Amino acid sequence: MSPARLLAFDTLRKVGRGGYASDLLAVGAAGLDPRDAALASEIVFGVLRFQAQLDYLIARYSGRGVRSLDFEVLLALRMGVYQQRYLDRIPPHAAVSQSVELVKSAGFRSAAGFANAVLRKVDREAVAWPNRAVELSHPEWLLERWDCRFGAATTALIARANLRAPETYIRVPAHRQVPAEASVEPTEVPGCFRLVAGRAGGFRIQDIGSQAVVPLLHLAPGQTFLDLCAAPGNKTAQALESGVRAVACDFHPKRVEMLKSLGIDVIHLDGTRPLPFRRRFDRILLDAPCSGTGTLARNPEIKWRLEPSDIGELHDRQVVLLRNALSALAPGGVLVYSTCSLEAEENEGVAEALGLHPVDIMRRIPGLQPGDGFYAAVIRSI
Repeated sequence: MSPARLLAFDTLRKVGRGGYASDLLAVGAAGLDPRDAALASEIVFGVLRFQAQLDYLIARYSGRGVRSLDFEVLLALRMGVYQQRYLDRIPPHAAVSQSVELVKSAGFRSAAGFANAVLRKVDREAVAWPNRAVELSHPEWLLERWDCRFGAATTALIARANLRAPETYIRVPAHRQVPAEASVEPTEVPGCFRLVAGRAGGFRIQDIGSQAVVPLLHLAPGQTFLDLCAAPGNKTAQALESGVRAVACDFHPKRVEMLKSLGIDVIHLDGTRPLPFRRRFDRILLDAPCSGTGTLARNPEIKWRLEPSDIGELHDRQVVLLRNALSALAPGGVLVYSTCSLEAEENEGVAEALGLHPVDIMRRIPGLQPGDGFYAAVIRSI
């Protein structure tokens, strides 16, 4: 069995149980040949991005609805179809035989003949997709939300951007030189470079949308700075470039551990409860937990597990987080509320719920601007 396909299959199975592909691949690929790791990543993210198209094709080739299939059999079929139709360098016989072996190794030997028969029907002929949700490989309810918010044309741009592998951006602080082992291009965000070729070296990989948030705080040396939902710490590290005196917080113990390497005060707390600080802060960043609908190119599993009701629940939590964050803001201070969501309830709706009027707003929409989708509102205290 191919190590790449074994890792891809195991990762997709764990994603189906609630895991996140990026985290699982980072652990699973440790010690793997770089080519195998790259192929595993390509298969995992390709299957998740194009899942609706793959399921339509499987139903077409098999004459059976995908819901009637055992989950592991369906995963192996998705992988086999993806490799044959969407990848150019995979011999069809390898995609078929390896997928059949995955079915057997998962304990479904009786389905091996079925899987083999289905995968041998796969071709590269153009397909007339039955509807927009299949063609764009997104849930229809999510597309309809974006239609209402952005219009159908922009919705299509967003969805198609989510089907492409995201560009890689690195953070290069002003006092450091661009890595010699990499070919990079500067962007409109100071210190943010697109990685064209080569390796990031010791520089942080951080999406351009994420890097565009911190400059909205207008940080200066000596200011007190609170990052309320800080993990994994990329924005905190970016803020530290300005010479601020920072405190970083997060709710999850494992994520708090990720922040300790920054060399600043780190606090484990629940931001939905009254904050424990006696002093107030000149600058606060609240990068709130959100649906992540601006990051579906990077985290495609989100679109298949998110439910409409989740957005309202997230809004309620975000309102509490923002209210508590504002209680820690010094007079004349600046707070930036940000999300990587495209949903109005999680963005404008949060400030509106508290009767706030941001002095500035940033929006980044996949397909219109490079990188992930982001929203940020600048709120100034009086």
